[in-house]
Order: sequence, then structure tokens, then C-alpha cells
Amino acid sequence: QVQPVESGGGLVQAGGSLRLSCGASGGTFSRYAMGWFRQAPGKEREFVAGISGSGVLKNYADSVKGRFTISRDNDKRTVYLQMNTLKFEDTAVYYCAAGDGIALHQSSNYRYWGQGTQVIVSS
Repeated sequence: QVQPVESGGGLVQAGGSLRLSCGASGGTFSRYAMGWFRQAPGKEREFVAGISGSGVLKNYADSVKGRFTISRDNDKRTVYLQMNTLKFEDTAVYYCAAGDGIALHQSSNYRYWGQGTQVIVSS
């Protein structure tokens, strides 16, 4: 099985950028779809972006389209989330997840979850 580990969170001003990374140990990394989800205080966890094992298919939440970019490097067993033009409402704990289904936007597609990394956007 694969175990995701997130990094790259932190404090950033609104309008700024941040890149999250998710390394995954174990398993055949390229077999897994990878997704980013987030959970803000007092809110439910929500889908942010997903990418297929090959990297060809990508999906984004409407709230981040045009601002966030998901990518992966299978040789490095890492998936990235480039976040630009950050807004206060992007503040959340961001989770990386791995799954072997094709419904990139559905949390039920993902079996393995990281511990999360905090992103705080100051207004």
C-alpha cells in the first residue's frame, strides 16, 4: 500500500503563492490516482484537485480552477499542488490522498490519506 506524506504548507499573504508536495512510499505509485482535499475550520472536507496515475487526467474544484495546478512526477513518487493567487478562503488543512479508482473528485475513491499540512492565507 502507498502512504502519502504532505509538505510545503505555511503562512502566506493573500495574492501569494505556495507549492504543496506529497511524497508517497510503498506500492506502485504510478498505479494510483492522487488527490488533494482540504478542510477549513468548522467545515467539511472538500475536493481540491485530482490527477490520474499517468498524469493525463486532471480535475479541479470550481473554486480553484485557474489558480491551482496539480501535477505529478512518478519517478520521484511525488504529486504537487501549485497554488497561486491565494485567497483568505483557501485557508485550510490540505490532505493528499491516493486511490485506485477513476472518480478523481470523490473522496470515496481514495483509500490512503496523509496527515495533512496547514495553509494559512492572511488577508
